Amino acid sequence: MAETGQQVKARRVFYIPGYDPIHPRRYRELYRKEGASQAAISGYDLTLRPKQAKGTYGWHVDGRFDGQDTQADIDVLVWSDIVRDSMSNSIPATYGQLVRTAWAYIGSGALWRLMRLRKGPVIAALYPIGMLLLQLVVAVLIGWLLYSLVIYFAAEFGVLARLIGGIAALALMVFVLRWFKAKDGKLFAYYLMHDYSYSAKWKGANPPELEARLTEFRAMIADALKSDVDEVLVVGHSSGAHLSVSILADLIRAGDVPDDGPALAFLSLGQVVPMVSFLPKADRLRADLHFLASQDVLTWVDVTAPGDGCAFALCDPVSVSGVAPTDKRWPLVFSAQFTKSLKPETWKALRWRFFRLHFQYLCAFDQPLDYDYFQITAGPVTLGTRYADRPPSASRIDYAVSKYTSMSA
Repeated sequence: MAETGQQVKARRVFYIPGYDPIHPRRYRELYRKEGASQAAISGYDLTLRPKQAKGTYGWHVDGRFDGQDTQADIDVLVWSDIVRDSMSNSIPATYGQLVRTAWAYIGSGALWRLMRLRKGPVIAALYPIGMLLLQLVVAVLIGWLLYSLVIYFAAEFGVLARLIGGIAALALMVFVLRWFKAKDGKLFAYYLMHDYSYSAKWKGANPPELEARLTEFRAMIADALKSDVDEVLVVGHSSGAHLSVSILADLIRAGDVPDDGPALAFLSLGQVVPMVSFLPKADRLRADLHFLASQDVLTWVDVTAPGDGCAFALCDPVSVSGVAPTDKRWPLVFSAQFTKSLKPETWKALRWRFFRLHFQYLCAFDQPLDYDYFQITAGPVTLGTRYADRPPSASRIDYAVSKYTSMSA
């Protein structure tokens, strides 16, 4: 990791979350709590205060790193309303999504290609299908048991017994399915089903309402590039990574990156790009990956970790999608190395908490190596300088795997 003197006194950070219906205040609280922990471990100071400017939800950070004072304004680019609108409240509709999503990945052949990358995120994608089917089987078995009991004890009533038994069994099945849904805060089956079905419904294309929101986000970042800051940093987490790719590609194509403006940087974390780019109609995303990978007006660093079972760890999103240009520069792909940067007892406590680990990139590390989210977002060095001498991880996957490589004009 290369570092020089202070390059950044003021920074704008745009955080683009993944498929998340929850209010963005959760990200502020996560930053406040985990930032304080990392500052105590690493020996610097972070102070959060309310954001002064109007517009998107965010907060202001004052930092002090080895005697160097910094300021950062962090904005969360919200699309949680689109996420909520895409989530069906109906149990039958969710099972309909299950069928459509399974067919989108299996019928297109994308699933078999994805399995050649990392098993973890594929298992995560299959989990909601398996869990929802299991819930349905349990509900049917319990309903069948009740029906059999009614028939057995009321056999003398004949057709009436079968009618009453059928109605009671159906009511009990509905009750069981509703009970499972009420427990989804722990099971995550419905949430993940909605997540994967959102991209599968459009076979990798962006729906109109999402395209409109991406245009708004691009305008916000373009305005920041005209401001008096030293770096504009876009952070895309999970599904937010592939949204960031399209936003930044559009930004650069439009000529919105001034020659004498702030440094432009992109940090993708825990990305799941192949879940979208491997689908047949993801022409737009594949074209954006192809374009962004060769641009010299930004720095793109992609951080994942094999310990994150929900991400395509160390899979170069451009190369595996089969759209790497001949003059490819980005992204720099390396691991956050959870097993080395967390104490054994911390890793043991988190190892099977898959969703928590998917957010570890935004959290404190017990013994950080060369990845520190808070130094990247609030420290005195640009992303480009910080990792100028950082080699990519030797174990990365950087060969073409996707069946579909078509790109929009």
